[in-house]
Amino acid sequence: MFFFLSQVLDFFVTPSNVLLLALFAALAFWLLRLRTIAATLGMASIVGLALAAWSPLGPLALSVLENRFPRTVLPENVAGIIMLGGAVDTHISHHRDALVLNEAGERIVEARILAARYPEADIFLSGGGGHSLDDGTLTESELARRALVDAGVAAERLAMEELSRNTCENARETAAALGERAEGTWILVTSASHMPRAVACFRTTDLAVLPYPVDYRTGSAGAYWPGTATSVLATTDLAAHEWIGLVSYRLAGFTDVLFPSPED
Repeated sequence: MFFFLSQVLDFFVTPSNVLLLALFAALAFWLLRLRTIAATLGMASIVGLALAAWSPLGPLALSVLENRFPRTVLPENVAGIIMLGGAVDTHISHHRDALVLNEAGERIVEARILAARYPEADIFLSGGGGHSLDDGTLTESELARRALVDAGVAAERLAMEELSRNTCENARETAAALGERAEGTWILVTSASHMPRAVACFRTTDLAVLPYPVDYRTGSAGAYWPGTATSVLATTDLAAHEWIGLVSYRLAGFTDVLFPSPED
């Protein structure tokens, strides 16, 4: 139930969606001759869009997430590498019969680099489908597995779970699948902005992970340089998605802390 509810709510709390819906509501109030309400709501929507698309608020909010778990010096040996799903567009990949990466595709690239650095390490792929409309025929893990095999990773090094649909399910299903193999150091590969939520979920399991953030979207100090309105708005949407995810997971009892840190 939480998964489907979160899919619906995600649409209505995404800043770009909220602001556009508010503009349409302002138009509706105008047509109903409720001019004061229409003008107030319309002006608030325009100001909100300007802030979301041109101000540094979104990039700064994202940089706080990305800076939470900086990369550390990797150990000489590790037991394995865990790559979370979210790097593949399963819907388009299915209909085009091809691997189609999304904005987080760097996860697969970095997983391949780590696989070369640690030739004896196992690689575990976690991800079924992150959208309610996925038909399940081509899961994120299966597509990532094919990509890594095509990139030269031996198939026998790869294992995966294809049941998880969100981050906490990633953690639970991965820990359950690894079982006794979970001992030792496991590197966790996911987007930098997603790492706090991922770590919070994994810390509710018995599987200890070493965060290895990838797919950065901001500078280390949250440096901001105005880009196109659509690119900054996308950054704002991503920041809102991750912050709301942290709060909702904590409120739902899926995590033990709101904003985990490396020292926890």
